[in-house]
Amino acid sequence: MTQKCEAYLNKLCREIPQRPVGSKGNQQASAFFKEIVKKYDWKIESTPFPAMDWIVDRAELQIGSNDFQVYASPYSLGCSLEAELAEAGTLKELEKIDVSGKLLLLHGELTCEQLMPKNFVFYNPKDHQQIITLLEEKKPGAILSATGRNASLAGGVYPFPLIEDGDFQIPSVYLTEEEGQELLMKVGQVGKLTSNASRIQTEGLNLVVRKGQDHTRRIAISAHIDAKIDTPGAIDNATGVIVLLLLAEKLRDYQGKVMIELLPFNGEDYYAASGQMIYLEQNRDRFDEFLININIDGAGFHQGPSVFSPFNLSEDIYNRFSEVIDSTEKIQEGGPWYQGDHSIFLQQGVPAIAVTSQWFLENIDKQEITHTPKDQAGIVDCDKLVDIADSIFEFISKAYLD
Repeated sequence: MTQKCEAYLNKLCREIPQRPVGSKGNQQASAFFKEIVKKYDWKIESTPFPAMDWIVDRAELQIGSNDFQVYASPYSLGCSLEAELAEAGTLKELEKIDVSGKLLLLHGELTCEQLMPKNFVFYNPKDHQQIITLLEEKKPGAILSATGRNASLAGGVYPFPLIEDGDFQIPSVYLTEEEGQELLMKVGQVGKLTSNASRIQTEGLNLVVRKGQDHTRRIAISAHIDAKIDTPGAIDNATGVIVLLLLAEKLRDYQGKVMIELLPFNGEDYYAASGQMIYLEQNRDRFDEFLININIDGAGFHQGPSVFSPFNLSEDIYNRFSEVIDSTEKIQEGGPWYQGDHSIFLQQGVPAIAVTSQWFLENIDKQEITHTPKDQAGIVDCDKLVDIADSIFEFISKAYLD
């Protein structure tokens, strides 16, 4: 199994170097998943959906004789704009200023965390919505965001894109806090911003694969197959997909009544969360059929143990869970965390187990790997993925399939 796991990892992170929703790599990853599970006689449901791929050549900002390092915000429109530079560091300042057609530098409290996409339904704080609404009302020609680090929302990338939203129609770029401080001294001057970015209408695919006879009693095991732009997405989340593929093989002969669904969600790292939204719509008013969700994300990091975090398990099911955890030193019980697709099920009242690495839980607010080029195959321990698949198989067998 370890060799097969390594082959899967090589395919998803080296042969397919990137997997943003709708990209060629994303389409190849979905096709690969279908190819493997088909060998093990799983019933496959494929739902295509419109998606947006995105490419960028470069972004440049010049004010006078000074050049500033800026990066095009993912999924942003491109632009070529010469305009006066304005700035806002607080919501009150943004409310008061006239920035129509100008280059607007956002900094300070306005850029302390990544703004949720305007149409994102799972988590969208009111202050984020306020900022987005004001920006659309104020109509700056383009937005420049000076950002720091915020690993819990943006992963390890520095600087992080304040705006990552294909539904937002104002061109935007981002830059470091240090560059932002230099840029503040140029407010009132005319700058030239060029961003050679393009949106490409394409297609993604959301897959559901099933075995079992009774659709009113279901186990959902999930892991998102997409990844952020410019990362191989090894632990975020090729490793989760590999666990699904290992389980597909381990359950190849399953013919029981309880329905098992393997869900390579296509959209967790995408502004529209398209695969998750499709699945929610397909299962509207049916979440009472689910016995549990097991979601794998951030698993297989080469340092430290794997952790299984339980949510709302009944006493009997928790006892079965504890039996599995206590039977191995390689996996530990973890504390609660919500930055994953298990939250979709928790919001619908479904018990869940979130599977990840202890390293990820301990560093969730400060890690510098996920969403970056550092998230590559070399940081993965494939033996841990085999252990995770074995433990999930043992747990569902003890708790639901006996």
